[in-house]
Amino acid sequence: MNRIEFNTLVIRQSESLKAYARNFTRDQDDANDLVQDTLLKAVTYFKNFKEGTNLKGWLYTIMKNTFINNYRRVVKTNSFITKEEEITSANLVVSATKNRGENKFVMEDINHALSSLSEDYYVPFTMYFEGYKYHEISDHLNIPIGTVKTRIHVARKVMKKTLNTYKFSY
Repeated sequence: MNRIEFNTLVIRQSESLKAYARNFTRDQDDANDLVQDTLLKAVTYFKNFKEGTNLKGWLYTIMKNTFINNYRRVVKTNSFITKEEEITSANLVVSATKNRGENKFVMEDINHALSSLSEDYYVPFTMYFEGYKYHEISDHLNIPIGTVKTRIHVARKVMKKTLNTYKFSY
């Protein structure tokens, strides 16, 4: 079967596709859009159609999958976007710009906690925080890798205890 014959057979199914699409969408315009998307995909993927396959069933499957994918896309988009009339006072806290003064106090507390660490713990901890790997810290400080891991672990515990007013979740 060549492409022109196939396209003709596909177009002949458009009326039954419209009726099937209305079952999904419950809206005439959305049903027409779904039929159009289905026909476009069928024509585009002509080479995937195997002769002898039920064309109507193949088209219905394309339509069903197209509807499901579009529905998932809409649900996902709506879960990320808050529309103006949906903004509650609780959402305003999230969407409003925070005062940078709060960040200044937090950073001062973190710097104070870091300064309370002895140099044996401060250096490996800050190197790890900057992105160095355990073996790189071990080589730089000429200490065993186990010691590096222990010092970083102890520094974390001290920092967590010092900054206990802030709730950390790992």
